[in-house]
Amino acid sequence: MLPDYLTVPASDLGKGTNVKVTIKTDMASIGEAVAQDMFDEIVGAKKQGRETTLIVPVGPVDQFPILAKRINAERLCIRDVVLINMDEYLTDDDQWIAIDHPLSFRGYMNRLFYDLVDPQLAPKPENRVFPDPQRCSDIGKLIESRGGVDATFGGIGINGHMAFNEPDETISDKDFAALPTRVLNLTRETRTINSVTVGGEITIIPKRAVTVGMKEILESRRMRFYCNRPWQSAVVRRVLHGPVTAKCPASFMRNHSDASLTIADYVATPPQIQLR
Repeated sequence: MLPDYLTVPASDLGKGTNVKVTIKTDMASIGEAVAQDMFDEIVGAKKQGRETTLIVPVGPVDQFPILAKRINAERLCIRDVVLINMDEYLTDDDQWIAIDHPLSFRGYMNRLFYDLVDPQLAPKPENRVFPDPQRCSDIGKLIESRGGVDATFGGIGINGHMAFNEPDETISDKDFAALPTRVLNLTRETRTINSVTVGGEITIIPKRAVTVGMKEILESRRMRFYCNRPWQSAVVRRVLHGPVTAKCPASFMRNHSDASLTIADYVATPPQIQLR
C-alpha cells in the first residue's frame, strides 16, 4: 500500500504542522520569492541597526542574479552581510573541487552573484563563506561570533536532505538533529538526481562533500525552503506529513518555530502514481 501522505491535496499541505506553506504559479515566481525573501532579511536587519547572517544555497533556482539586480537598483550596501553557503563538492581526498570546475558552488556564486553586484555594495571577501573541509568547526565559531543565523534558505533533496545532510538510519533522531558542519559521503540518490545537470552522467558527480550541519540549520531563527522540481511533489508530502525522522532530514523543519515552504503549483499537485 502507498503511504497516506502521498494523497494529501494541495489545499491541505502543511495543515496540522508549524510549517507555513505558500504555493506559487511557476518556476520563475519561486526565484522571485527567494530573492525577495533574502532581500527582506537584509533590509530587516539593517532597520534593527545590525547586519544579517544568512545560510544560503546555490539552488533551487536562479535567485542570485535577481537578488544582485535588486541590490544594485536599490543601492543596498551588503559589505558587512555574511553569506554562509551550505555546501560544496569535494575531491576524493576531501579538498574543495577546483573553483573553475563547472560543478563548483564557489564558482557559481562568483559568476551568478558576487561578480554581478556593484563592488562598492558587494560583501567583503571574508564575508563570502563556504564550509572548509579542513576546518569544519569554523562555521560554528563564526555563527556564534555573529550572534546566530537570521535565516537559512534552501531546497529539499530527493531523499529529503537539507544542504547535503543525507538521511541517516544509524543514529537517533536527537543525535542527527545535533550534527554540526562536517564532511560526508553523498548518497547514490543525491548523485543520481544531481546528475540531471550533466545529462545524467553520474560518474561526473563527486562522491564527497562538505555541508553545514543540521545543528546550524535548525538553530537559525528562521527556515525558508523552496521547491520547484516536479519530482518534489512526493518529497514535500513526506516532509510535511510523514514521520519526523532522520530518514527524511527536512521533516525536522516541523519542529522549528518559524519555518516556511514555498512551492510551485505543480509541486503542490499530488503525485500521479501509475504504470505507463
